[in-house]
Amino acid sequence: MLDNHNMDPGELLSSVNTASTLIFLALVGIAGILVGRLRAGNLKLGIAGVLFAGLVAGHLGARIDPSVLHFVKEFGLILFVYSIGIEIGPRFISSFRSNGIRLNIMAVVIIGLGFLTSLIIYKAFNLDKEVVAGLLSGAVTNTPSLGAVQSMLAGESGGEGMAETAGMAYAVAYPFGIIGIILVMYLIKGFFRISTQKELEKYREDLDSRSAGTVTVNIVVENPKLFGKKIETLKEVTVTGFVISRISRDGEFIVPAKDTKLYEGDILYGICSKDSIKQLELVVGSLRISENFEITGQLAMRHILITNRKLAGRKLKHINLTGLYPANITRIFRGETEIIPSGDTVLEFGDTARVVGVRDKMNEISKLLGNSLRDLSYPNLVPLFIGIALGVIIGSIPFFIPGLDAPARLGLAGGPLLVALVFGHKGHIGKFDFYMTPGANRFIREMGIVLFLACVGIGSGQHFWETLVNGGYMWMIYAALITFMPLFIVGVVGRMMKINYLTLCGMLSGSMTDPPALEFASSLSPGQAQASAYATVYPLTMFLRILSAQVLLLVLG
Repeated sequence: MLDNHNMDPGELLSSVNTASTLIFLALVGIAGILVGRLRAGNLKLGIAGVLFAGLVAGHLGARIDPSVLHFVKEFGLILFVYSIGIEIGPRFISSFRSNGIRLNIMAVVIIGLGFLTSLIIYKAFNLDKEVVAGLLSGAVTNTPSLGAVQSMLAGESGGEGMAETAGMAYAVAYPFGIIGIILVMYLIKGFFRISTQKELEKYREDLDSRSAGTVTVNIVVENPKLFGKKIETLKEVTVTGFVISRISRDGEFIVPAKDTKLYEGDILYGICSKDSIKQLELVVGSLRISENFEITGQLAMRHILITNRKLAGRKLKHINLTGLYPANITRIFRGETEIIPSGDTVLEFGDTARVVGVRDKMNEISKLLGNSLRDLSYPNLVPLFIGIALGVIIGSIPFFIPGLDAPARLGLAGGPLLVALVFGHKGHIGKFDFYMTPGANRFIREMGIVLFLACVGIGSGQHFWETLVNGGYMWMIYAALITFMPLFIVGVVGRMMKINYLTLCGMLSGSMTDPPALEFASSLSPGQAQASAYATVYPLTMFLRILSAQVLLLVLG
């Protein structure tokens, strides 16, 4: 136990400050999480409840040493944005494919219109730059952009006070940020007289007609040019979107190897992309789509986790599983992405592989690939700290934007986010893999955002009510314009472009990086249209929201 009688007064004060800081943060975190779970219909504050609990605590007199408050806030922000980057990195590039290009363009237009609306409000009402930047972050419910704003302001003279003001503006703007997007959804639905049931049916029909997803097929070898040829010949003359799991010959199933020859009447079982069906029929023979992926006889199918770090980053043709065992990898699942494998497909730590092979060899195959939940759940901390260190360094590097007097920096929000996006997309660099289990990622993210919002709330709460009653209530009107105008304009234009209403709602939610709005949009109709559109625009939106908030401050001088 501490002997307070023998402690230096400074040490005693430091001990008391540390203890009180931990107590305040814990109490605000507990209260905020509980408040965030309360519902009003389909609405709830979610993690933003921590911000409002912090404001109340700050108003009631909770005080934390400014240097400690600043450190905890920035560290929480770094943890939050890094975990986001690692999660969205694998699908950052793929989000621009197909329909994703159009949706991302619309999300970028919403960001741009919000930026312009903020500039107009700044000029029209002669507001301080920290107020406008805070209003923009709160109006679009984007917490990392607030962190970027406060990091930039902290480096200026009187920055701590400006950072507090930005936090108050964020808090004032946040509620309508959630309500405004829901209001837009309702207005578009009523204005265009939309039936959500019909939109759901149209979405499903459109998905079936244009989906490049996979189907299970069996195809009879009828082309004489393939008789007696090795199976490699088939891979050379067909598209890569076909993976053979097994061959039925004379009533028996065999696992194809590289030197396996094809004969008339062989039935090839496997999966292919829908775009490959016509070409397969032309090159091979009669094809039938199967509803079920059935494995019988001496063959077995198993989903195996890739946890052997020696295999991470290697191509399937170099691993040569088919040469080692009578087995094939027919599909790879990486996060929310499903991959039809080819020889050039790279395995990553944490992937789940669907393997079809001889039943007696499946245990050996599992050991080769890893399949260890223990290895998968082991905290991979070295790459995490490497990523954070690189992110802080990159975020501190100044770069010049034409037309601006001062250099820009990505800061403690943008730097770690950019590094995490690269790491998440690459999966591994050299011997380091950057895989983070969903549970670990969620824990780091939630811990980071709770620390950040608690510090913002406590730091801004002392003057929040005073500011609100002395003209700050007008901030709500300004924030409502920043929220409503871009969403309504793009939402109406999007509907006039015949974009599915459910997809449109998901895109609007994603353009605001707003989980409560997505939850509301999902309650309008069952299905994945809303969540799919949200995930499509979320990666680019998150990055641009952080960057645009910093650019706004630089533009305002």
